[in-house]
Amino acid sequence: MDSATPTLHLHWRAFGDPHAEHLLLVHGLGSSGADWAFQVGPLAEHFHVLVPDLPGAGRSPAPTQHSIAGYARALLAALDRAGIERVHLMGFSLGGAVALELALQAPARVRRLMTINSLPSYRADTWRKRWELHGQLSLVRVLGLRNTARMVATRLFPHAHQAAMRTRVVDVFGMQSKQNYLRQARALAAWCARARLDQLEVETLVLAAEHDYTPLAEKQAFAKRIGAQLVVVRGSRHGTPFDSISATNTAALAFFRGHALPEVLFSDKPESVPLSPPEILAALQ
Repeated sequence: MDSATPTLHLHWRAFGDPHAEHLLLVHGLGSSGADWAFQVGPLAEHFHVLVPDLPGAGRSPAPTQHSIAGYARALLAALDRAGIERVHLMGFSLGGAVALELALQAPARVRRLMTINSLPSYRADTWRKRWELHGQLSLVRVLGLRNTARMVATRLFPHAHQAAMRTRVVDVFGMQSKQNYLRQARALAAWCARARLDQLEVETLVLAAEHDYTPLAEKQAFAKRIGAQLVVVRGSRHGTPFDSISATNTAALAFFRGHALPEVLFSDKPESVPLSPPEILAALQ
């Protein structure tokens, strides 16, 4: 067992009615539970929302070794300590990999699973994945996290009305440990669940951005293999919880409440983009 073991106590926050169904939100690479600032309020009106920082992220202690399987075990241990038997799961990017891994490790603990811009494998087995992985790691090593974040922010949020989102990416990335970021990225690149997908027993929704830098076709194949519903967010890039707040919240509320979903949603219009995060962000940091 790697060192992201059940003895590692994660920092997390809870919102909403503790007697409601539990919904666990798992953040992306280089970030923290603050990824979910625009989702927590609407979701907490219907669920008991749990927002952890993964090992080595935010306020959670770092393991001596990083792995996606270890992150999933740490989350399960946190649920055990809280006396929580079953949860809905939503994971973004790296968090989608962790959520899928948790559902494979402990299917009886998961009610429904929703992934956002996530894949069942991040091994660098195509030229595009090799380019993304090694390019990103090289930039972080040479330029540092804050300078790399400026480049990533422009790629994620290129439009004039998304200036506040770009600023937030730089601020969040800049707070992370460079070594922890590199170790998390390598852990993601080493993870693959393709051979175990037939074991997945959980009803799943795959939310996929039209312009994500991982191919839409790969997410379509992933959804088809596991019999999941796939919803495409037109106009969105990788940061769907930020550039498509309404679509993300609409999809999550409908799916986790067992309601029908459209096949297509749309990114936020410029006039509806918030200029600053909601007040709940302070509680997530």
